[in-house]
Amino acid sequence: MIWLEGASYNTIPAGKRFRELLNSPGILQLPGAHNGQAALQAKDAGFGALYLSGAAMTASMGLPDLGIITVDEVTFFIRQIVRSSGLPLLVDGDTGYGEVLNVMNMVRAFEDAGAGAVHLEDQILPKKCGHLNNKKLATPQDMAMKVSAAKKASRDLVIVARTDAAASEGMDGAVARAKLYIEAGADAIFPEALNNAEMFREFARRMPGVKLLANMTEFGRTPFYTASEFEAMGYSMVIWPVSSLRVANKAQEKLYQAIARDGSTESQLPAMQSREELYKTLRYHDYESLDRTIIETVLPTLGESAA
Repeated sequence: MIWLEGASYNTIPAGKRFRELLNSPGILQLPGAHNGQAALQAKDAGFGALYLSGAAMTASMGLPDLGIITVDEVTFFIRQIVRSSGLPLLVDGDTGYGEVLNVMNMVRAFEDAGAGAVHLEDQILPKKCGHLNNKKLATPQDMAMKVSAAKKASRDLVIVARTDAAASEGMDGAVARAKLYIEAGADAIFPEALNNAEMFREFARRMPGVKLLANMTEFGRTPFYTASEFEAMGYSMVIWPVSSLRVANKAQEKLYQAIARDGSTESQLPAMQSREELYKTLRYHDYESLDRTIIETVLPTLGESAA
């Protein structure tokens, strides 16, 4: 079923579906999907929920992850991912795009666009990727006010509070903040940039009964752990935020280098998604079947001209 068909629309709110997955046995695996095509590919690989990274969004727009995009720009990404895949989506809400009222506006906008969950971080603008140096933090009380506001604005949206305090305030500071955010209404906690297994385990030990999210980003401060290893450490969710974008960007880099070098793309054909694979992912023939005036497409063979 595709999104144009009314019967394919899931009438259960995305927040409720996300919460159900979060409360199910096992760790909830959330691969990053930076656009609708990536979302479809992740769905076809068997994933039941997705993650939309602010870093991936901004990078795909040719911008750094410094908190300079807007709520409306993010909702464009949310809609295409939710529309294409139908899966509940956790969205990176950065610092909430302002103060308390801005946070409430963000929550309503994201939920209306189809998001199932959002995480909000305790940095101040200009914010940085959580695995970089010299992040500036809001006071715990200001962040708690934002969390409370987000919960108040939410109908079903799952609210995840992220703390970046471990690097500057140590484990005690990060745990104290996390407990305050739970009291303010957060449904789960995301301790960012923990850099070894003992830190992950200690944080989980000191937050009993709380749903926790682990970030398995590449090229950051966290060593590589598998989903099952994070689960054993006490975590309920794991994200791979920018992986899809990194792989796609590296492939594009090689493509452009080949065109500049050879004046041809032929050497890159083995690395390309074929037209048949693309159309299968897009459910191309399902769209065609909805309009009787469209004759079913016959895929060209190698050498035939077709855009």
